[in-house]
Amino acid sequence: MPTMKAAVFVEPGRIEIQQKPIPEIGPTDALLRVTTTTICGTDVHILKGEYPVKPGLTVGHEPVGIIEKLGSAVTGYQVGQRVIAGAITPCGQCHSCLDGHGAQCGGHAMGGWQLGNTIDGCQAEFVRIPNAQANLTLVPDGLTDEQVLMCPDIMSTGLGGAESGHIRIGDTVAVFAQGPIGLCATAGAKLMGATRIIVVDGVEERLAVARKLGADETINFNQTNPVEAIKALTGGRGVDVAIEALGLQETFEACLRVLKPGGTLSSLGVYSGKVSMPLDAFAAGLGDHTIVTTLCPGGKERMRRLMEVIASGRVDLTAMVTHRFKLENIVEAYDLFSHQRDGVLKIAITP
Repeated sequence: MPTMKAAVFVEPGRIEIQQKPIPEIGPTDALLRVTTTTICGTDVHILKGEYPVKPGLTVGHEPVGIIEKLGSAVTGYQVGQRVIAGAITPCGQCHSCLDGHGAQCGGHAMGGWQLGNTIDGCQAEFVRIPNAQANLTLVPDGLTDEQVLMCPDIMSTGLGGAESGHIRIGDTVAVFAQGPIGLCATAGAKLMGATRIIVVDGVEERLAVARKLGADETINFNQTNPVEAIKALTGGRGVDVAIEALGLQETFEACLRVLKPGGTLSSLGVYSGKVSMPLDAFAAGLGDHTIVTTLCPGGKERMRRLMEVIASGRVDLTAMVTHRFKLENIVEAYDLFSHQRDGVLKIAITP
């Protein structure tokens, strides 16, 4: 049986390269030869054992690749075409999908997240894409792998957080944390029409990237209290929308504290512990606040739209790829990314 290299979750604290059989496909699947992928913050949660997956699972959920095989029921594609698939692979047919919630495919929370969660993912030489008809999107000519690498997850998630926050023209928006997701949320807020975007992080290099992506004002939390600073910048009014992009109690609470009455907290972080609601910031539940969560929108049409944004030049995320590794060196890449050394934002992994 032909085999391939794959990054496999062994146990908490241990992901390693192993030889695994090349996936077999069914009638509705496609087999991709992965040309570029990356490591996500969620993969680090898996590595640390904070998000449970079965030992032996191939991790990763951000594939760019070339169609190697097509299932007999998949039409409209050809072997050899260059494609991406979203981190979320909805079937497009179940109640959740038809109800407009493809990320919750199958009727249970996070059901659309299969790659690197419930089925083998794409940090490998090959990956099986389920429901290929609903999930493969051709990469436009002229766009490189690295230009579209953010589309499957962090771009879709970050822009999704801005969309879920229902940002309006003229809004003031605060984005807490300027990692990859937060930076994409900043870009999304700009695209949605926010005219004042305030971002918070503790790394000056990330704040500099945020300014390039649309931030109007930056706050380094190592130098000033961000809640006090945002209240001062808004004349005590607070922001229309606050986006949480880290997944910590501290940032969740800070977002709530900078909201105006009637404002929206758009939560994107993956929380690994209990999240509590401070009574005063929540106005005892009487502040007309809205709290929304977003799981990365997926599917072929979502990916097409994101790549149209990239092709238009309105957003350029290539600066986010700060490091490059071969697949066989992915353990070293995980060590770099999980410890946030050397100014890392995103790592391009090539088999």
